Amino acid sequence: MSYNHPDVIHTLWDELADFDASRSDEALTHLMNGLCALAEARNITWMGAVRLDESFSNDPAKGWRPGALSFLHSALPLDTAVREQTEKLEQGNVDENIIRNLDGAGTFRANRLRDLVGPEWFESFYYRTYYRGVGHDDAVWVAFPVNKDVESWFGVFRGPEQPLFTESERDRVAYALRGLKWFHRQLMLSHGLLVAKSPLTPAERKVLHLLLTGLSEKLIAEQLERSYHTTHDWVTSIYRKFGVSNRAALMALWLGLAP
Repeated sequence: MSYNHPDVIHTLWDELADFDASRSDEALTHLMNGLCALAEARNITWMGAVRLDESFSNDPAKGWRPGALSFLHSALPLDTAVREQTEKLEQGNVDENIIRNLDGAGTFRANRLRDLVGPEWFESFYYRTYYRGVGHDDAVWVAFPVNKDVESWFGVFRGPEQPLFTESERDRVAYALRGLKWFHRQLMLSHGLLVAKSPLTPAERKVLHLLLTGLSEKLIAEQLERSYHTTHDWVTSIYRKFGVSNRAALMALWLGLAP
């Protein structure tokens, strides 16, 4: 099968539409696998980026922070690299490639590494440590603004044994992600990053996904093997974070309606 043909991308879109809201994590994995095949890539990452505060003039990241992050193929070196980069970000030590990507915040954008930085960057400590050091040689980064303070980012990576991404390959990945506004929004909702007052905890995410299946709180408690009281507290917290008072209003968010 040729992954260059637009019908392959359209089929992927149709497949994603068959996942209901309670299966957002499965849908994300399915999309990542599809993108890996489409781009002949080694790995994929998704990040929900949130602008917490843009008022600090000395913040090179302009208030943007990772609210959620996952890899298709996770490994200890990747987890360590992410943790180190997050610590550097909080210290105001932000790499040039990230700053250049953030310059376009608020607009849809797709860039290869060499679209963002010059040749000398590929000799830098950052590249040697956080790309080559974890088996990544090249990348395409696609950022989709969900609203002015929330963006959905996908990073598509190739290894040192693979060719560098071409412009047409970058554009193919961009096209695959550009037509999925509803899905980017659903991802953010499922992590509590779109309208929630604060991100959901891992336990709250499990409860949220079960709420979206229509299960009663009693059955959710049984499935999670927790008490009804604890489960009800989680449900109450979820409603409070999303600014709703009942399940019907919560479900309306997934239909694109205001809470």
